[in-house]
Amino acid sequence: MLFLNMALALGWVAVTGSLTIGNLVVGFALGLGALWITRFVYGPTDYFDRIRRVLKLIGYFLYELMLSSLQVIWDVVTPELITMPGIIAVPLDVESDLEILLVANLISLTPGTLSLDVSPDRKFLFVHAMFIDEPRDLKLALKSGMERQVLEATR
Repeated sequence: MLFLNMALALGWVAVTGSLTIGNLVVGFALGLGALWITRFVYGPTDYFDRIRRVLKLIGYFLYELMLSSLQVIWDVVTPELITMPGIIAVPLDVESDLEILLVANLISLTPGTLSLDVSPDRKFLFVHAMFIDEPRDLKLALKSGMERQVLEATR
């Protein structure tokens, strides 16, 4: 279904004659709508649910990006430092290379955190964080937040 949706998006770009990111996104959205209207033709599929979960992951990441950016900005502009940096080992439930890559990179893209390494057995992700009040709370937040969202989007 993804390839058909992309083909419809490229068809939209060809019809409009404008190859831009915005026009490609519009074509993808229109193709998604066309596929949703004709979904009974293709039989049962989880494509639309997967698109919803990926959009939810993107929204969650943008929310976390905004919150952590504000926290880092607040720490920079206030005279009193509130940072408590440290390194924690986050146990991983994700298993595939793609899932580990997504979790590690989304954590690294969030200001104030940086993925350092994955353990050789791929069971732990080592993360440096600027704000560690309680290591257990940060581990729980990363597992119940970013990792859970990635698991929902990829499975």
